[in-house]
Amino acid sequence: MPYKEKEILKKYFTIGEVAEMLQVSTSLIRFWEGEFGLIRPKKNRNGNRQFTREDIANVKVIYHLVKEKGYTLQGAKDYLKNNSKEVKDKLEIVESLRSLKSFLIDLKTQL
Repeated sequence: MPYKEKEILKKYFTIGEVAEMLQVSTSLIRFWEGEFGLIRPKKNRNGNRQFTREDIANVKVIYHLVKEKGYTLQGAKDYLKNNSKEVKDKLEIVESLRSLKSFLIDLKTQL
């Protein structure tokens, strides 16, 4: 039986990698970290932030509310306080639909 190499999943991401994922500046992520209690990356000895997948999901929720939905920072804080689970579920659906859309567009261009 041939050897199958397992996919290695990264455990921690730098602030630069997170900023690149969302195409925002690192200073914006640092600012949101101070404003929202949701984002709590670990810091190594040098003080560099190490974001987990959960941290990234929380940053994406804040990005969705502030950048895509147009909430103010206070509005986003209030909304998250009252509807945290609902927002995460909706964002998951939106990301699934975006992924499906890009797949269908790629499929169409191949035909």
